[in-house]
Amino acid sequence: MTQADVTEPATLADNPKTRLDEFEDYRGRMNERIDGLDHLGVKRFFALDSAAYREGALPSNTKELLGLVASAVLRCNDCVDYHLGQCVEAGFSDAELIDALNVGLVVGGSIVIPHFRHAVETIDLLRGRQTSADTDLNGGNAD
Repeated sequence: MTQADVTEPATLADNPKTRLDEFEDYRGRMNERIDGLDHLGVKRFFALDSAAYREGALPSNTKELLGLVASAVLRCNDCVDYHLGQCVEAGFSDAELIDALNVGLVVGGSIVIPHFRHAVETIDLLRGRQTSADTDLNGGNAD
């Protein structure tokens, strides 16, 4: 066996994609695939889901926070990731997100703890993206 035959273990530098990146890629691919099924009932459900988060008696950002809490209680990590992305984009602080997740923890009980951990990691990943974007926008300075 030569040195060329030896495979080095992958590092984050070799593959900068995080589990959140992988989730978002997968979600996008599969949503396109599902849309291509051209099933009326499925299309109606997806439209209903989108409509539920539009401005109404409650602002859309509040609805996203409600979606986050419901996702934690229902123990859906994909849903938690999606709603955290929407909440971060809407401008919620980490303290606000953790406070909302605490409501989910209280409502759902200790079985929600693993999903709370997942959510905290996702917040870290999302904030890491913001830091990278801020650094890129400021020519390498995060200030």
